[in-house]
Amino acid sequence: MAKFELKLPKMGESVAEATITNWLKNVGDHIDADEAVLEIATDKVDSEVPSEVSGVLSEILFQVDDVVQVGQTIAYIETEGGVAVDAPKEETSAPSVQAVEKTVEAAKETSTAAPVDFSDSDKFFSPLVKNIAKEEGVSLAELESINGTGKDGRVTKNDILDYVKNRGSKPAPAPAQPAPAAAPSPVPPTAQAQVAKAAPVSVNGQDEIVEMDRMRKLISGYMVQSVQTSAHVQSFIEVDVTNIVKWRDKVKNAFEKREGEKLTFTPIFMEAVAKALKDFPLMNISVDGEYIIKKKNINLGMAAALPNGNLIVPVIKNADQLNLVGMAKAVNDLGNRAKAGKLKPDDTQGGTYTVTNVGTFGSVFGTPIINQPQVGILALGAIRKVPAVIETPEGDFIGIRQKMFLSHSYDHRVVDGALGGSFVKRVAEYLEAFDPNRDI
Repeated sequence: MAKFELKLPKMGESVAEATITNWLKNVGDHIDADEAVLEIATDKVDSEVPSEVSGVLSEILFQVDDVVQVGQTIAYIETEGGVAVDAPKEETSAPSVQAVEKTVEAAKETSTAAPVDFSDSDKFFSPLVKNIAKEEGVSLAELESINGTGKDGRVTKNDILDYVKNRGSKPAPAPAQPAPAAAPSPVPPTAQAQVAKAAPVSVNGQDEIVEMDRMRKLISGYMVQSVQTSAHVQSFIEVDVTNIVKWRDKVKNAFEKREGEKLTFTPIFMEAVAKALKDFPLMNISVDGEYIIKKKNINLGMAAALPNGNLIVPVIKNADQLNLVGMAKAVNDLGNRAKAGKLKPDDTQGGTYTVTNVGTFGSVFGTPIINQPQVGILALGAIRKVPAVIETPEGDFIGIRQKMFLSHSYDHRVVDGALGGSFVKRVAEYLEAFDPNRDI
């Protein structure tokens, strides 16, 4: 039998690592080609890793909650037959298992300090970093003070080895003091949510205590980080969408028959937002410290609720280049794959502006939190029949119209009221000027 190296596959240009959340197979289990072996999670998307070959799982190199680099070998599969299956070489940036073992062994030989428990830390440290820290006698305060160069400021193997090498010439750092409540914190979102400890909550025997799942913890961290980072301001505007409602009612059946896709209101609204972003490019930016990054592409995020109640934001790339049919197909595809848990990591990356439809749940309007590092997010309220004043050459009268509210949250650090209000007003103008005789 030959040995096949199961590696963590590349999941997109912006994804360098993933956390193992569950092994679907045990050592000794038979695996068919294309069968899922384990489940992994990035900071946005959960997915499965399938096997490229048929065989028996002979060795597992990482456990649940371990962080693995893209291209790193995570397991070995014994394949049937005597022909070895060549696996692609690991990327030079991903440390091999042998290198990891040597690093830990070297740390063991040079250390005489007692092991340290890092379970009280709010920061994330990989098992390798913890092992090196324990063997080198690095205290929790020292470890938390290291400026990590990894994703979200994580401490990497090289970071802690450099610290160990140079710490002899430096005094041991004091424990980091928490930042003032009003100042943005530089720690990663998942840790930032835990910086300010909540007051103890009283529970009794009738209460149920449920731990947040991994995604809810991430969402919690992102929301707190956004509020602490951006100065949120809102502008609201009411829009008459009667022509849009009548047009959709008229063409939706023919559209579905011809395209095999349902025509919802979302792609119509997304089309208007993309047009408005072209008119106001300073809403299509991001903030990096004291720098403003003007985005060339218009990539619209669409907040979607998952069946478990969590939230995810898949992204429609180059939304301004799509016609209404293309926009409808993109909205439906991302929405369906989000509900089925089939999104890829790249599907949630690169957004430059976000739209959320709070009207789906009956809300008239909302005040959404900005999706960092973007500077604006638009909430679509529920469409309602309301009495309205209708102006005509013969005079004004009261009629029944279909109306909705647009709620625009924007970052007042870089977007003033004139820009934030003008942008949402332009979206409203595009919607109210919708051609009721438009072809599909």
